[in-house]
Amino acid sequence: MTFIANLSPEWIEEQYLLWREAPERVPADLRAFFSGFDLGKEVLSAGEFLEPAVALKLSAVQSLIYRYRDMGYLLACTDPLSPCKSDHPLLTLEAFDLEPSDLDKTFHTRRFMKKSATLREIVAVMRDTYCRSIGVEFMHIQAPAERQWLIDRMEPARNKLVFSREKKLEILRQLQEAALFEAFLHRKFVGQTRFSLEGGDVLIPLLDSVTAHAAQLGISDLILGMPHRGRLNVLANVFGKPLENMFAEFTDNVEHGVIGEGDVKYHMGFSIDVATTEGRGIHLTLAANPSHLEAINPVVEGKCRARQDRYGDSRGSRVLPVLIHGDAAFSGQGGVAETFNLSQLEGYRTGGTFHIVLNNQIGFTTLPADARSTQYATDVAKMVQSPIFHVHGDDPEAVVHAAGLALEYRQAFGKDVVVEIICYRRYGHNEGDEPYFTQPLMYEKIKNRPPLHELYGAQLVEEGVSGSQIEATAREITARLEGAVGREAGMVDVGFKGSWSAIQREYTPFKVETGVAREALLSLAGTLAAIPAGFTPHPKLATLMQKRREAVTKGEGIDWGNAESLAFATLLQEGASVRLSGQDVRRGTFSQRHCTLFDFYNEARFVPLSAVAGDKASFYAYDSMLSENAVLGFEYGYSVESPLTLTIWEAQYGDFANGAQVIIDQFVASGETKWDRVSGLVMLLPHGYEGQGAEHSSARIERFLQLCGVNNMQVAYPSTPAQFFHLLRRQVKQSFRKPLIVFTPKSLLRHPLCTSKLDEFTGGWFREILPAGNNPDKVREVLICSGKIFYELLERKEREQRDDVALVRIEQLYPLRVDLLGEALHRYKNAAGFRWVQEEPRNMGAWSFIRAHLAEILGREAEYVGRAEEAAPAVGSHREHKLEQERVIEEAFSPL
Repeated sequence: MTFIANLSPEWIEEQYLLWREAPERVPADLRAFFSGFDLGKEVLSAGEFLEPAVALKLSAVQSLIYRYRDMGYLLACTDPLSPCKSDHPLLTLEAFDLEPSDLDKTFHTRRFMKKSATLREIVAVMRDTYCRSIGVEFMHIQAPAERQWLIDRMEPARNKLVFSREKKLEILRQLQEAALFEAFLHRKFVGQTRFSLEGGDVLIPLLDSVTAHAAQLGISDLILGMPHRGRLNVLANVFGKPLENMFAEFTDNVEHGVIGEGDVKYHMGFSIDVATTEGRGIHLTLAANPSHLEAINPVVEGKCRARQDRYGDSRGSRVLPVLIHGDAAFSGQGGVAETFNLSQLEGYRTGGTFHIVLNNQIGFTTLPADARSTQYATDVAKMVQSPIFHVHGDDPEAVVHAAGLALEYRQAFGKDVVVEIICYRRYGHNEGDEPYFTQPLMYEKIKNRPPLHELYGAQLVEEGVSGSQIEATAREITARLEGAVGREAGMVDVGFKGSWSAIQREYTPFKVETGVAREALLSLAGTLAAIPAGFTPHPKLATLMQKRREAVTKGEGIDWGNAESLAFATLLQEGASVRLSGQDVRRGTFSQRHCTLFDFYNEARFVPLSAVAGDKASFYAYDSMLSENAVLGFEYGYSVESPLTLTIWEAQYGDFANGAQVIIDQFVASGETKWDRVSGLVMLLPHGYEGQGAEHSSARIERFLQLCGVNNMQVAYPSTPAQFFHLLRRQVKQSFRKPLIVFTPKSLLRHPLCTSKLDEFTGGWFREILPAGNNPDKVREVLICSGKIFYELLERKEREQRDDVALVRIEQLYPLRVDLLGEALHRYKNAAGFRWVQEEPRNMGAWSFIRAHLAEILGREAEYVGRAEEAAPAVGSHREHKLEQERVIEEAFSPL
């Protein structure tokens, strides 16, 4: 079936008219056809006679050009393990009603490299450009200017750069360094896992060229995230990590400068300033990464955005995020799509990420046919209209050229780019695996394939390079590797630098004064309530803002949302920036925050806290996309780069943090221990039992407490607005940085008892333990609790006038101030019973954590009061919830 054969004249006319009116509503091939048809009309208008048959041929040629641009990658020769295709049915002459006899005919062309050319020339240019070692997918990009930018740079040069002899020798040396490094490790450290780069050696000249080119383009910082495969090679040959230190890690002989417990060597990060061959400097950072391959993606993006904000780099042209992926992970891990989805969002864009997919055509042992439903591993990148370059992994010149083109596109348009290197993996998943068990045919090909540095070296010998010169370079590299084994590992500089220089490492339990002068709070309350002229907020919000100011003026009735605004405002006025993100955070899930106001008539935005910040600091508040994993990872990365900024992620409901468990486990809780990466990230997790079912009750207090150890995090459950105010301010004012997990309220946001007086803000600090004010001599029963249930216990106590009952609140669960808790409990020497009261089931909440501490302080077991063990955090019936809650309170006040 040919291109024209089945098209009726009536249908063509209908589609043509539609194309003239709305081109995007017509299929791509027809757009090209009609473009050629109109080109024929232009020729006629110039006075040249054009027969209808010739016009159809011209349209067909235009369609052929379009299809090569759109689908030429299907014919590209990119797989080192498979023979190259010679033809494709959609790219034959017959598919366009063209014949071999047309090859030497001249055709007028639109937006081709020449205004006219023979069909033979046209096909040659198309095949050379799109069907050799580089296959390009870019016609899915909807912006014509971006497509044309790529066409103008690919077709005139036929997608091939002519490298100088010096540059070719440089590429060869990098390939030799990559291969000989792996061979040395394989020989010297027998049986040790290293996740070899062999088969993907071209990654080293690719990264080297990107680094040099980035510096030329004015990029000052490159932050790289990558999995374990090839990491050691990248550290040695791109980052220049001292070989003696790397070899010491292989012999497990690293003692100097190690912080925490460390991690395996192929997870560790590194940072260094390097000078390129052109003499330009660039700072390189390799982010530490766990075995959860793509978890590092949003973390790198957050780190880049923090530096861009610090530099005032709104376009992202100074800081370049680079992410390396395996093909199986790129298509199989949802975090990849989530990170792509962040790329053009206001609060998360970083000016485009340079993605490298090292496609070794196999997962652990899983083949592509079992690993993805898409044709290419990179198809997910089309969701943000990224250009995708598929490159033959054994053609290093093509790889370097494609990388340079992709980087220039990123700088020009601020969008993500993808370079997929089709290569292979010489060994199994690790060096102890036997790949012949599962892929015998593939590995028979790999076994007989020479390494890339030998293939490329042979090519250069044919071009006149001396073989002895190549051998001399290899000997020099090997000698350098051998020499490093005997040297003692150098000291690792573990000191905090730059913005971290004033930050201490160790947690200190001492109180931090966080009160603010009354006059300052009164002034800020007025500023936060002021509405600019011409701006009309929703009437209810106008009333809310005035009520907040009145509460501060009166000195009482300050609620949770008001206290939070005052905490932010005081920090901003003191020069500390605040970044807040999460789902619906501008308004707040429970309509409690309203840090961004929207004009009632035109939806213009007004941010009162920005007016407070002035030029001293910045207030950022971003409603995030619906992803906990990517957004929390981003904010963690941001916090690692911004110790002086209060960086906050808020979950819509506390249990939504479940969707970010990898980030919590692998980065927030353990990043300092494993990698010496310190973070002051704040997580706000709404928590409390109000009968809203299993998914809207619990922030899983027990999980966070299980992750606590060696003072790695702070876990707090504040019960008053003033406590929350001091807690947020303490996070910036304290001398160290630790992640802060805060269980925040829902119903307490508007509870009449959950308010604070202005005096509670003007002095003092966050109090980890809040003891009761009872006369100790009268107390017979002590109820110990955290959070919301305190108010239910308080109401029952006051209603029954139970002066014999004391309430003690634990406001910080970890690190638990055992000293302060002991002081509070030992006051009640006459108490007959001590009860721990919680809303959560017995196997959840803080009971399992606090039980042993209470026993140690009291010298006996405290009594548990709460729900029985359950599989789900809460019941679904509101009626049953009320009955359960009443039973808990009743039991707490039952006779001893």
